[in-house]
Amino acid sequence: MTDSPVHVLITGSTRGIGLAIRDTLEARGARTVGHGRFDGEGILGEDLADPGGADRLWSRALERLDGRIDVLINNAGVFEPIAVDDDSDAWRAAWARTLQINLTASADLCRQAVLHWRKVGRTGRILNIASRAAWRGDSPHHWHYAASKAGMVAMTRSIARGHADQGVLAFAICPGFVRTDMAEEYLVGVDGARVVAEIPLGRVAETEEVAAAAAWLALDAPASMTGAALDINGASYVR
Repeated sequence: MTDSPVHVLITGSTRGIGLAIRDTLEARGARTVGHGRFDGEGILGEDLADPGGADRLWSRALERLDGRIDVLINNAGVFEPIAVDDDSDAWRAAWARTLQINLTASADLCRQAVLHWRKVGRTGRILNIASRAAWRGDSPHHWHYAASKAGMVAMTRSIARGHADQGVLAFAICPGFVRTDMAEEYLVGVDGARVVAEIPLGRVAETEEVAAAAAWLALDAPASMTGAALDINGASYVR
């Protein structure tokens, strides 16, 4: 890295896990650029459902961070249901949207990061926020979500294997349920009780717990850990 503040781009950082990661990194002295649906204070608005959105985000973030990005954190994602007996057009549209936002946009940003570090002759770190669904699958309404997160883990490991000799380190985090706005509807009532009952720890993870692990991987994890995927799910899925 460098003695100057570490420069970090974090997608999906206006709430939940992404916001907690950004706050944690800034508290440790990192200089961050966030991402959301709209421009805001320290936030670049780009729609990652648009195939060109990720490339535009990278270019804008690079300019905002004075031509240097040291760490890329792909956190943006959607968790939208689609049933197998829904209309075929709706089914395909749901798959296309989920894979574009969760996986393809992340891949585009990873590509830009690798090319940037290669061009400027610097090392860098990539952190992809995946899910325990990458290992255990998900509900009957979320095949596409599980597939996208499994793809993120495979991509992370491919980057680690292919670019470690260039100083590019890649890690993944695989949370289970985390107490966020996106997960709130699944954590109330009978469904919420069922979710918690499946977690040996007896509770869902807090955003600050995921953020602590993310900050460690982004700033401190030893290089020999490249390719690792860390589970944060209260032992609800143990590999």
